[in-house]
Amino acid sequence: MAETGASPLPTSPPPVATTPGVLAPRSPLARAEQFVWLTARVLEQRLFAHHFRDGGTDPVEAALDAYRNEDGGYGHALEPDPRGPVSRPSHTARALRVLDAVGRCGGQRAERVCRYLTSVSASDGALPAERPSLRGHPAAPSVPVAGGPRGELLATGPVVGLLHRNEVWHAWLFRATDFCWQAVESPGISHPYEIEAAVAFLDAAPDRPRARAAAARLGLLVREHRLAVLDPDDLAAYPVPRGHAPGEHCFPHDYASDPLSLARAWFTDGEMARSLDFLAARQEDDGGWPVRRPGPASGPTLEARPWVTIGALRTLRAYGRSLD
Repeated sequence: MAETGASPLPTSPPPVATTPGVLAPRSPLARAEQFVWLTARVLEQRLFAHHFRDGGTDPVEAALDAYRNEDGGYGHALEPDPRGPVSRPSHTARALRVLDAVGRCGGQRAERVCRYLTSVSASDGALPAERPSLRGHPAAPSVPVAGGPRGELLATGPVVGLLHRNEVWHAWLFRATDFCWQAVESPGISHPYEIEAAVAFLDAAPDRPRARAAAARLGLLVREHRLAVLDPDDLAAYPVPRGHAPGEHCFPHDYASDPLSLARAWFTDGEMARSLDFLAARQEDDGGWPVRRPGPASGPTLEARPWVTIGALRTLRAYGRSLD
């Protein structure tokens, strides 16, 4: 007999009653929920519950704390591709995205993170793609490792954007913000993932007129170089960007995952609708969405899919698409 006062364990949604031999249709959200309960880590289970089942924020933060290290950074494969216990900029960026999603990106949490960011920054004040001292730990081939003391927009832009969006002020942010402006306004920026990082920064940069001007220039670049698939029915017409795996294209919803993003202005209503149709159709038979680039082993790829699935659902919901 269960002890009096014990909290009930979370359970999967009950099966849908059907006529024997006939499969009942299930909503995208119900299918995704089943996938999350079957495959996700505790953190992503708590995040799903928070976003879609009125779950609280405390359980999310408690699950995230398991990945936090004494240096103020985060490790333990919070970002699934880089393995090992040590803190990494990519893990810490993921932690900030979680805290931002539940409205907890501030106070002592942000102070601890900024102290860690200060300790691992390159000489230019920005974050390297990865720290050279971490080469001994396993990671996917797609995870870049910095060869020297040089910051990267890919690592720095999303972090600076998240901190500005949550009105965090710390000494580390001053030089890191200057670095992001210089990188975003550089004529050398051209890779889709760099542009996504630039958008993450520009969407929250304090200087809004400057941000809108920089975003407009990047939008012209994306269209001129065909860096976004505008017609999913004709993928062959869009070159796969350098460094991407075969079929690893980028779409309007990748740049503008929220309709309030500056990148939304880059695309017509029809182009965005086709992109969202494509995203919705990417839900697989098991209820989850696939990762862009599979990892070197099945474990990290499986760990990554619930996060990607939650992101796809949030994007579709932000644009008013029905999930039920």
